[in-house]
Amino acid sequence: MLDKIRNWRVRRIVARHPIADSLWQDALRRCAPARRMGASDQAALRVLATLFLQGKSIEPVQGLALDDADRVLLAAHACVPILKLGLDWYDGWHSVIVYPDAFIPRRTRTDAAGVVHQTRDVMAGEAWGRGPVILSWADVLDAGNRPGRNVVVHEMAHKLDLLNGSANGFPPLHRRMDRRAWTEVFSGAWNRLRDDHRDGLSLPIDPYGLESEAEFFAVASEQFFEAPATLRQHLPEVYRQLAQFYRQHPY
Repeated sequence: MLDKIRNWRVRRIVARHPIADSLWQDALRRCAPARRMGASDQAALRVLATLFLQGKSIEPVQGLALDDADRVLLAAHACVPILKLGLDWYDGWHSVIVYPDAFIPRRTRTDAAGVVHQTRDVMAGEAWGRGPVILSWADVLDAGNRPGRNVVVHEMAHKLDLLNGSANGFPPLHRRMDRRAWTEVFSGAWNRLRDDHRDGLSLPIDPYGLESEAEFFAVASEQFFEAPATLRQHLPEVYRQLAQFYRQHPY
């Protein structure tokens, strides 16, 4: 009965708030992971994007204006990771705050000696536990222009990671997935890449993924959807674990 009620609600939302064909075709043109999908997956993504737009509040700030095409594009990017998982994986938060460009949040940090520091790091995106996702619109538009980069997928991966309570590169795995295999694959790859980076070798992913295991999961997720062939070639075990988690094979 619950599934019937849910399906009825989904059909009603999609019927009342359809994404216009012209807007959807524009989103497919600008979102490479969606463009590579088959027709049935694109149709499913369109439904998820519709539900995302109705369930989340997209809030531009600092004078930024987002038109309908922009909002549909953002929703398409955001729903790529949950194509086979469902919108329930994004429960528990409501807002997407969008800055025109990179933003600089002011933070207070206390070091081991008890000294308080003010930090002002330039950021393209941020995801809070049960709070908003924050994005730089300039970086959203830059998705695909640099191989393997997609700030929306990156921050949504953090949101999935946070479902376990903390961002540690270990999202809730499906029942038939092996927790030990996930840990061995991701920790092993992360440590090897850190050694390669220290030795001055080129990396198959953005070096920002070496900041922490949480960032490695998010950066690998970007690569999985934006440049899957590269990830599968250089980090095949990571690719396989992500394919099991996202239940997708983009390459």
